[in-house]
Amino acid sequence: MNPSQACIDLVKASEGCRLTAYRDSVGILTIGYGSTGGIKPGQTITQAEAEAMLVDDLDAAAEAVHKLVTVPLTQGQFDALCDFVFNLGEGRLRDSTLLRLLNQGKYGEAAAQFRFWVMAGGHPLPGLVKRRAAERALFEGKP
Repeated sequence: MNPSQACIDLVKASEGCRLTAYRDSVGILTIGYGSTGGIKPGQTITQAEAEAMLVDDLDAAAEAVHKLVTVPLTQGQFDALCDFVFNLGEGRLRDSTLLRLLNQGKYGEAAAQFRFWVMAGGHPLPGLVKRRAAERALFEGKP
């Protein structure tokens, strides 16, 4: 399974695209659609490079989901988890109650866990509240 267009659309809507490096809400150097690996201050990229970086980042997120999840997933569940990993990293999913419940086959209880991942810098961020709600909806197969 690979991230679908719904996953790509969620990342793009949540992240926006910036072609010049900037510091995100917690101070991490970021560029494109939320790429953080090896970014240098003042770095600029093209739109095509931003798209390619997004594909690479989502491939890495998908690999992590495949590695960590031991139960069958729908495309929506897979997409929601890929967005979660894209945004928070593999380690956050690996160590989460969300993953533990999911791998126990408790899909509904796992879906409820998305709402707890809305903090950045010790404070809830409205953008993360919205993103986690969108992930949960995707996970639950809702439009």
